Amino acid sequence: MPYEKPLPKLNGDNTPFWEACRHHELRFQQCNYCGHVRWPPSDLCPQCHSTEINWLISSGIGRVYTFAVYHIAYHPGFAADLPYTVAVVVLDEGPHLLTNIIDCRPEEVRCDMPVEVIWEDVDERITLPKFRPL
Repeated sequence: MPYEKPLPKLNGDNTPFWEACRHHELRFQQCNYCGHVRWPPSDLCPQCHSTEINWLISSGIGRVYTFAVYHIAYHPGFAADLPYTVAVVVLDEGPHLLTNIIDCRPEEVRCDMPVEVIWEDVDERITLPKFRPL
């Protein structure tokens, strides 16, 4: 059965991130000059404007920064998941990632709740990072 939900669009900036996800690794750009770890990826560090970067492998551990519970499917692909939780997770390395909290009832999700990454292998190109309580 084909995947019914929208998928990320790969481009020159984010392809290394999505390729790492396929291998069940979270990778983020880190500035070689000031050390800032950033998401989304870009050519320029937002802190110091350096163009020198490396790709840091994240531990996949973080905390819920904020969240919303959806009771209405604004896209038909999400109807079977209702209610579901969309959250911004702040990873231990610093980046904030928009994602889903799974393996947890929506009423149990709390800000500052510790979470860990798990993976949804969608197809041969895309693996989605999602998070569950730690």
